[in-house]
Amino acid sequence: MAEITASMVKELREKTDAPMMECKRALTEAAGDLAKAEEILRVKLGNKASKAATRIAAEGVVGLYLAADGKLGVLLEVNSETDFVAKNDEFIALAKGCAELVAKQNPADVAALSALSMGEGTVESTRAALVGKIGENMTLRRFARVAAVGKLGSYVHGGSKIGVLVDVTGGDEQLAKDLAMHIAASKPKSLDSSGVPAELLDTERRIAIEKARESGKPEAMLEKIAEGTVQKYLKDVTLLGQVFVKAEDGKQTIEQLLKAKNAKVNGFTLYVVGEGIEKKVNDFAAEVAEQAAAAAAKK
Repeated sequence: MAEITASMVKELREKTDAPMMECKRALTEAAGDLAKAEEILRVKLGNKASKAATRIAAEGVVGLYLAADGKLGVLLEVNSETDFVAKNDEFIALAKGCAELVAKQNPADVAALSALSMGEGTVESTRAALVGKIGENMTLRRFARVAAVGKLGSYVHGGSKIGVLVDVTGGDEQLAKDLAMHIAASKPKSLDSSGVPAELLDTERRIAIEKARESGKPEAMLEKIAEGTVQKYLKDVTLLGQVFVKAEDGKQTIEQLLKAKNAKVNGFTLYVVGEGIEKKVNDFAAEVAEQAAAAAAKK
């Protein structure tokens, strides 16, 4: 019997996007023949998975798990290529099932999550089978498992495109929900100024100085103007500094709201589907022109 090496399994997995154990079984059945093993997998899973693996998956959903006592929660992002697939019941079930697994088994990372048991196989084999069935690339991107200091409030918005968990001490259930909704709407970068990266503040300061200089402000005033700009920026991007979206007077900040409710936010997690993923933009006219040129070249 031919020896099935790790490098052979890796090569077949990269070509087919099939689960690792399935690749090993196929290679064993094919006596180490890579081409034959690929055929075996394509018979079993279809040839869609291998083609889909190279395509950008920037759509998807945020799966949410929240324990009944509000002490543990999970946000998990699963991506697809199109919003149509993101609405598929099996795709949504995969996201929810994975979020529950994260809550109960606390995997260290996405790789560890992928290896956990699900259904008749693993999370990875379930994902790969769904890719083969639907014909679109799907990826488990990230997850956050939150153990609350106080109690968690949650909110999922826009067909599960935005997910929020917020850890609140004090207040009531309605306050926690309102805070989660506010975070989904206003998308703060951090709880307070201590969580804003210094490079972002430096950028805001440099821009403010250049704008003030170009408008003819005296050099002696530039630093003061820049500091005022930075403070305004911090109010816009920090949760405590933001004006509460449901404030009746349009002025009450989250910090003031919490003080009035004798409550405290210990932290929050915000997921926006596809955030940071470079989406492919198709130029239809260019694509048609390219196809016409290719057809002309063949004549």
